[in-house]
Amino acid sequence: MARPVWSGVLTFGLVTVPVALYTATEDRSVRFHQLQRGTSDRVRNKRVNERTGKEVPFADIVKGYELTEGEYVVVEPEELEQISPGRSKTIDISGFVDLDEIDPIYFDRTYYLGPRSKEYAKIYALLTKSLERSNRAGLAMFAMRGKEYLTAVRAEHGLLELHTMHFADEVRDPRREVDGLPDEDVKPTTRELDTAEQLIGMLEVDWDPEEYHDTYAEQVRKLVEDKAAGREIAVSEGPPAEATNVVDLMDVLRRSLEGARGGKAASGSASAPSESADEAPAAGKSAAGKPAAKKRPAAKHGEDLDRLTKTELYQRASDLDIPHRSTMNRDELLGAVRKAGRKGLRAAS
Repeated sequence: MARPVWSGVLTFGLVTVPVALYTATEDRSVRFHQLQRGTSDRVRNKRVNERTGKEVPFADIVKGYELTEGEYVVVEPEELEQISPGRSKTIDISGFVDLDEIDPIYFDRTYYLGPRSKEYAKIYALLTKSLERSNRAGLAMFAMRGKEYLTAVRAEHGLLELHTMHFADEVRDPRREVDGLPDEDVKPTTRELDTAEQLIGMLEVDWDPEEYHDTYAEQVRKLVEDKAAGREIAVSEGPPAEATNVVDLMDVLRRSLEGARGGKAASGSASAPSESADEAPAAGKSAAGKPAAKKRPAAKHGEDLDRLTKTELYQRASDLDIPHRSTMNRDELLGAVRKAGRKGLRAAS
């Protein structure tokens, strides 16, 4: 079992629950050491005085806050220690808010909160079920490792979770940060909205986190394994994705919708022409109002798949109902679509 990073009590009103805090996530990035080229010698960083070039002992290093260029206020470690929030012994919930009112941008890091022992399981379960049923989160200020946090305590699947949160002044105003946002007078047409909503509905999937993984990290690990084994490294790059032309937006939406339905454009079969966007039934339903059966169209015979962009290959993979397509890079999509196409041709013959 993992060791808690903190233990204390959680309080709300007159109710007190002894709890322990556990890390909920971990960084699985591939980590490298810095080496001098041509050797196995590690490269180390040293703290050096930028003026003299001499190394500075750790005991002689202090913190300085820059007022103007070259002018600093020096702060000693003891001075910071005096005003440090230290370590909280309690998570004192000051109020409860509806979870839907919290913008996800405020959430930072997640921890698990568990009861300190089985004797506190009943009161822990009471708080957990109450939060789940009410869809609320408890807000509390909390200090750990010399830093003060705004936190939200919520319940999920019979477990309490503590989320550290960003303060309001830490969240940037998107209107100041993001260029090119549409003005209020930039509005899509009703037809474009209806077609886009149908496309979104056709591409709806169930959330399964197991289907998504860090393909870049996997490629890095494979690169390391191949180099360690002396295997040849093959690097391939697909053409960059092209931005959608605003003039052709309706046509792109229409073709995307037809592809999502598995229409004749994707299947290459002699089926009846698909409906236009204006006449199309609701997403995921047939004209009779029943759920539409999923089609598995084959790739066009003789088609040059190498010329397709990653976006186009992903659309083909969606048409073919290829599993785990959202986690694939372009080369993996290309191989999966080719394989599915060969199966379709064999089945047709």
